[in-house]
Amino acid sequence: MRNLAKGIWSRKTLVIVAVSVLALLVHLIERYGYHSEPTTYNVPLLCALVVGGLPLVSELLGKLLKREFGSDLLGGISIVTSVCLGEYLAGSIIVLMLSGGEALEAYALSSASSVLDALAKRMPFVAHLRSGSELSDVQLADVQIGDIVVVYPHETCPVDGVVVEGRGAMDESYLTGEPFKITKTAGSAVISGAVNGEAALTVRTTQLAVDSRYAKIMQVMKKSEAERPKLRRLGDQLGALYTPLALAIAVAAWLISGEAVRFLAVLVIATPCPLLIAIPTAIVGSISLCARRAIIIKSPVVLELVSECRTAIFDKTGTLTYGEPALTDQVIAPGFDAQEVMSLVASLERYSKHPLAKAILQAAEAASCPLLEAAQVGEQPGQGLSGTVQGYEIRVISRKQMDALGIESAGHLPQAVGGIECVVAVDGRAAAVFRFRDAPRTESRSFIDHLGPSHLFERVMVVSGDRDSEVQFLAESVGISEVFAGASPEDKLDIVRRETSLARTLFVGDGINDAPAMMAATVGIAIGQNSDVAAEAAGVVVMDNSLHKVDEFIHISRHMRTIALQSAVGGMVLSVTGMAFAAAGYLNPVSGAICQEVVDVLAVVNALRAAFPPRMIRHELKE
Repeated sequence: MRNLAKGIWSRKTLVIVAVSVLALLVHLIERYGYHSEPTTYNVPLLCALVVGGLPLVSELLGKLLKREFGSDLLGGISIVTSVCLGEYLAGSIIVLMLSGGEALEAYALSSASSVLDALAKRMPFVAHLRSGSELSDVQLADVQIGDIVVVYPHETCPVDGVVVEGRGAMDESYLTGEPFKITKTAGSAVISGAVNGEAALTVRTTQLAVDSRYAKIMQVMKKSEAERPKLRRLGDQLGALYTPLALAIAVAAWLISGEAVRFLAVLVIATPCPLLIAIPTAIVGSISLCARRAIIIKSPVVLELVSECRTAIFDKTGTLTYGEPALTDQVIAPGFDAQEVMSLVASLERYSKHPLAKAILQAAEAASCPLLEAAQVGEQPGQGLSGTVQGYEIRVISRKQMDALGIESAGHLPQAVGGIECVVAVDGRAAAVFRFRDAPRTESRSFIDHLGPSHLFERVMVVSGDRDSEVQFLAESVGISEVFAGASPEDKLDIVRRETSLARTLFVGDGINDAPAMMAATVGIAIGQNSDVAAEAAGVVVMDNSLHKVDEFIHISRHMRTIALQSAVGGMVLSVTGMAFAAAGYLNPVSGAICQEVVDVLAVVNALRAAFPPRMIRHELKE
């Protein structure tokens, strides 16, 4: 019901905006085009005040009863004052400003709700159910545990289950954060929401659709959206101080002088245009600047708040790293040649879709190792990759599989260390250990070191679904001391909520598994274009896959906030000065309105500076 009410009010707000614009146009045409009488050219303005002013004033009265003193409350009082003064044009303009601001705010908030729509669109509505030799499409809700489902190439897997036929690979990075395509053979588990590769897979369902992994993420997302904290805008914070002050001056002028006209004159000058116009102008200018820098602002409030964030939380894979594993170390056993072992392994790996196969092939190419013919290639669950190359029996397995497969280490196998590794066996003997890393971005270390001194972040942490050894290695590489590994989307959400309750937070990620945390953070930033769901959940989308753009966004935000405060506070100080003259009887309502327009122009002109790059970015452009 609450979402329905918001939708209805949003439509009403758009109607008010349209009526106000039309009324102003008709008024100007009648007044200056046809030189009509006031009784004629004021009619459209009165229509705008009735259609738009009454609902706005009634809503603002409700805020007044709740003791919410924002800048829009003073705007409502100004509408009433303008009607009492017969200043219908001023009143109509204020109606347009208030309704236009609410329309923009409603649009920004509606983008948060579209996250659930994006999630739903990624999931198929039907499953290809196999019964005997026949296939039929059934609704996802009708799939039962134990049913056999076929997942076509490049389809999104509709269920949680186990592969019973087929061999291929699935991209689970949207859900798990792991940067690899995971090989799937008979006996492999699959999760709903993963994207199938080039081969069809037959899957036996192990969970109902409502209990699937994807459904759980949907539930977490709904909970995150429902409990998202309401953030006070900069204009409201300043208005909470400015509104009571303006009212106090107006009432005091009336009581001391006994002249109601002074009350009206003060309120005319007090119309909070620096708050209602200057701050939005600075925000719009900054949004335009960000767009030119490949940074998309989806929620304008983030521009006001990111400079207040004191805790930065990062996902690992694809955010602080490139999301692609690379072979970093080869430990060769005595009696084996490194070049020969690499050639044998790469010759076998080119037939595999294992996540590490690409890294091995790239390393072999870089070392100019020839690829040889392989035969009897197999990749059975629990037995690793095996085959014959030039008469040698080659196996690529994990350390845990060695004893079960009778592989001799001869005491030369190095101790296990953090990270990803595989053991290469040649003719039943351990010949080498290959170690892999998902390399940190080249800018990760400098960016992390930059957060405290330049942006006043007090804590920086990494929260990842990857294994602990990998996350610890990454954290040490980039200079982060607080580490949370093996975190599910639910865990990430809980961590971000806990940290946000202590201080305002910035969360940076790139996948579906990061989306709930992005919504719970004070400011969420999605890097790259890997996930439409992450982009919908975030307040900011960095189109270039670079942390440099995150740094630029923070600088632009600080630049915008400084200019917005200059314009708003400067305009308020000038308005208060004018109010003092009006209270003393030196300004009547008409001259007060003229003074207020001068203040508005000065505030808006200053606010326009936000559309130009701050000094840091200008210096970068020159270089």
